[in-house]
Amino acid sequence: MQANDLRRGMVILWNGDLCKVLEFHHHTPGNLRAMVQAKLRNLRTGNQFEHRFRSQDEIEQAFINQHEMEYMYSDGHAHHFMNTETYEQVEISDEDLGDSAAWLQPGVKLQVQFYEGRPLGVELPKTVKAKIAETQPMMRGATASASYKPATLENGVVVQVPPFVTQGEEIIVDPSDNRYIERAK
Repeated sequence: MQANDLRRGMVILWNGDLCKVLEFHHHTPGNLRAMVQAKLRNLRTGNQFEHRFRSQDEIEQAFINQHEMEYMYSDGHAHHFMNTETYEQVEISDEDLGDSAAWLQPGVKLQVQFYEGRPLGVELPKTVKAKIAETQPMMRGATASASYKPATLENGVVVQVPPFVTQGEEIIVDPSDNRYIERAK
């Protein structure tokens, strides 16, 4: 396929690695040739980078299979998942999961991505409910428009939260970029 056909969420083979297209923008600047500016994430390393493709560049699309699996447990070097339909179990290493490993909780159902029969990683849900383990107390006179403060969640991830959020509260977080969304209801 050509670079013009790139879309968000596609997985391509680029420089020998699988990369997911996070964002893309097709533009034609004045008297220059058309190009596609794409933000990619390497699925093996988790690194994000930008690359500019010429619109006629040939790109190889990778076909990823996804299966719903339930996270079971971790044993120090790998994380174990069970297919909810066939009850087949697979393990995924810490390196393949990257930052996603911090968001795993026993019993949670996730989409596990496979390429040529080998598990690559997991697709986290858009939002996750998490409890704040530690944060600074609210300061008098702090308003919602004031600067954010760090809060450590029970899973060890640090998130920037508004000053009115206190320790022990449950919040909704976007796990893709560790961003606070709102208080849990």
